[in-house]
Amino acid sequence: MSSAPKSGTPTRARRVNGKADPGAVERRVTRGSVELAVFEYGDPANQTVVLAHGWPDTHHLWEGVVPHLVDRFHVVSYDQRGHGQSSDPGHFRGFTLAELALDFMAVVDAVSPDEPVHVLAHDWGSVQVWEAVCEPEAELRIASFTSVSGPNLDAMSRWFRRGLSRPTPGNLAGPLSQLASSGYTFFFQAPLLPRLAFAATNRERWKGFLKVSEGTPTSQVHLADTFEQDMVSGLRIYRANIFHHLFGAGRERSTRVPVQLIVNTKDVAVRPSGYDDYGRHTDRLWRRDVSSGHWVPFSRPALLARAVTELADHL
Repeated sequence: MSSAPKSGTPTRARRVNGKADPGAVERRVTRGSVELAVFEYGDPANQTVVLAHGWPDTHHLWEGVVPHLVDRFHVVSYDQRGHGQSSDPGHFRGFTLAELALDFMAVVDAVSPDEPVHVLAHDWGSVQVWEAVCEPEAELRIASFTSVSGPNLDAMSRWFRRGLSRPTPGNLAGPLSQLASSGYTFFFQAPLLPRLAFAATNRERWKGFLKVSEGTPTSQVHLADTFEQDMVSGLRIYRANIFHHLFGAGRERSTRVPVQLIVNTKDVAVRPSGYDDYGRHTDRLWRRDVSSGHWVPFSRPALLARAVTELADHL
């Protein structure tokens, strides 16, 4: 599923807010021209959980979640290409879901070469893991997938088409609601306007936005020093994927990996109705509806850790 990664031996504790964090070690995983910054917590002899972030975050997204997992698991987070301490492929075509999924599998192969891993992913991190788990024999490397606010784009495309092909009020309500919620993605793909809009957005303003929009205390929002650059860099993911996947034919893909959906009922970006038919895409599916907004890793980290742990213990 993935090209062979070059993985460095974990060498040093990373730094959080300028202070050494003795609980984490850092390594680099290289795939092609891209070097990924990977951070590991806990005992490598335990089962591994890999955490994958989305836009506009880095591995810092998971700082509230890691303490709830580290006694039970070997916990791994990493910076996506073009974000944080990972290198940048340059052109937006380097940010396709296929490339991001191969990065994810390279990290999995490096940190747990002999045992399948559990996965917790958010936003575009979840979207790319959907790409990975639908590949042949993914169940041999991925023990479970907990998806938060990140849909399967092929499934969403086919859901849109089914609703539009039978345009009754009931069939159209969900897709039209999701299209309205996804309107920001078209703005994000504009060549200049989003860069200008985000130029005035810094870490403190983003924390303030999350406090106002989702009620998340600013002390629970963990952002990298590179946040301003990451916010703009990550826009290339939208340009590389939205039109191709959502407005393409939509591949009929499924997975044998057990999937748990965390459906945030107050998520303004991904509407809950879009997940209603996911049973057709996976053999084993669990769903938890949560009264939260989009950035639940910040607002309810213990809930996510508990969901991952309960699923791992159940399987």
